[in-house]
Amino acid sequence: MAYENLIVEKRGAVAIVTVNRPDKLNALNIKTRGEILAAFDELAQDDEIRVVVITGAGDKAFIAGADINEFAGRTALEQREIMRGRGAFDSVEDFPKPVIAMINGYALGGGCELAMACDIRIASTKARLGQPEIKLGIIPGGGGTQRLPRLIGEGKAMELILTGDMITAEEAERLGLVNRAVSPEDLETKTMDIANRIAEMSPVALRMAKQAVKNASRTDLRAGLEAELDLFALCFASEDKEEGVRAFMEKRKPEFKGK
Repeated sequence: MAYENLIVEKRGAVAIVTVNRPDKLNALNIKTRGEILAAFDELAQDDEIRVVVITGAGDKAFIAGADINEFAGRTALEQREIMRGRGAFDSVEDFPKPVIAMINGYALGGGCELAMACDIRIASTKARLGQPEIKLGIIPGGGGTQRLPRLIGEGKAMELILTGDMITAEEAERLGLVNRAVSPEDLETKTMDIANRIAEMSPVALRMAKQAVKNASRTDLRAGLEAELDLFALCFASEDKEEGVRAFMEKRKPEFKGK
């Protein structure tokens, strides 16, 4: 499928989705959000792809936020209608395969929210992250008030949301907002190293592991433990489990098929 504002590149078992609006600092307009939704739906059906990396074009921004030009004159009811139902960020968070945000620059507002919807976040030390919506007289509307406290705690999340302050990649790493802050020169290499190592694992186990971890923030402990047990047991129905056990016993690298 051809996209106007996205580039989708496949490198073996890893797909790289690049938001391609560098002249707008990769700001998310309605069309781009729709294309992200469509791209992730397409990649979910591609059995050759085991991991997805999402990033922004150029060297200034991952995604600098929503396209504010679209907000002018829009009523509350119009905005609510636009954002109702399944959206781009939900398609990323609910994607059955691991998703890594490769944060190469500004990740603000909707850009930070999209990164938080990913499973792993690797940031360039040039990157700046934040939720500056309060400075426009609005609040985060793409999950920022929900995902940020779960990642860094309520107190610090409250501070960032109420002040609209940006933080460095190093501070984001210290808080747990990003997994790693690396030099700009190493960003792609480090990200792809993690992506390729994950892609070597069983697709069945990856799907089960992702679902089990996501349950931790969506259910209470007892329900999460019960769900984990069920997902663990389901792995025993896969050919990958048998291959993994055989490979361990035979002291060789497993060849997982995703079955």
